[in-house]
Amino acid sequence: MANLRYDDRHHGAPRLPSAFINSASLFAAIDLGLFTAVAAGAGTPAAFAAEAGISELNADRLMTMCCASGLLEWDGTVYRNAADVQRFLVEGEARYAGAWLQFMRPGWGKWGDLTELLKTDEPAQVTPRSVIDMTVESARDYHKATASVGFGAGRRFSRDVDLTGRKRMMDLGGGSGAYSIVAAQQFDGLSAVVCDLPAVVPVTREFIDEYDVADRVSAEAVDFTRDAFPTGCDVAVMASNLPMYGREVIAEVIGRAFAALEPGGEMHLVGEMLDDDRAGPADAAIWGLAETLANSTGMSHTRAECVAYFERAGFTDVTVHEFIPGVLTRVTGHKP
Repeated sequence: MANLRYDDRHHGAPRLPSAFINSASLFAAIDLGLFTAVAAGAGTPAAFAAEAGISELNADRLMTMCCASGLLEWDGTVYRNAADVQRFLVEGEARYAGAWLQFMRPGWGKWGDLTELLKTDEPAQVTPRSVIDMTVESARDYHKATASVGFGAGRRFSRDVDLTGRKRMMDLGGGSGAYSIVAAQQFDGLSAVVCDLPAVVPVTREFIDEYDVADRVSAEAVDFTRDAFPTGCDVAVMASNLPMYGREVIAEVIGRAFAALEPGGEMHLVGEMLDDDRAGPADAAIWGLAETLANSTGMSHTRAECVAYFERAGFTDVTVHEFIPGVLTRVTGHKP
């Protein structure tokens, strides 16, 4: 979703002081169904205004801004969706990710108070507040919103990683169970156990039932920062929760995963990792800074730091792989 990340290589990339305007216009476009309307043929301000119930003037303003941001394209007569937008932001399509893009929107006001939040003298919590306060309802809302992205990542993982011959996978903080569900569907003989908080497990089981894999995938209430891990596993996966925790917690979790894995097993850590020069990607830095809002010990981790966690635990043949360029990296290690 290159255009949707607004990276600096695009001619419409925002400058930092005004970046919030780009975010506001994207949210407004999603709220008003702009990209869905354009996909259906409402490619002029007049047509979109009629669809959205706003004035033609305001429709023109929003479409102009979205074009300047690379979300729409103008052919001299009508607007069309950019390729990424057509793929991910047209409601009703299987890969619709509008809810995921709005995931950080509830924190909008808090970001305006970042200076004061950085100055707090309140001790940081090892477990983020969002995790402590999670209910079954909030877990369901979150995972329904992120399912399109989560299952897309799960499909990519099963394309990139050959688990042929593996028997049982533990999915640490697996949420919807996307990685486990797809892997169990893809690889004969593989079962999986999704380990997540008590409030999440009922939601995981709903996804397991939806995909009809209850004979191969289960869910257990496990807080991976302190509870015992499942036994009999020869694969461990921990995906998309890396910046939520500090260095000590991540190193300890990887160490306990190593101890729990069967000899010859493998572990995959998928997360938003900084390059070793710490100059990016921006997503890794953003997610680390976002933990300020939760007052947790979470932070950004570099690739080299993640490799070190694996090697310190005892893993060998530790390798780093691009997973989603500019967003997610995968570190893999093997237990002798």
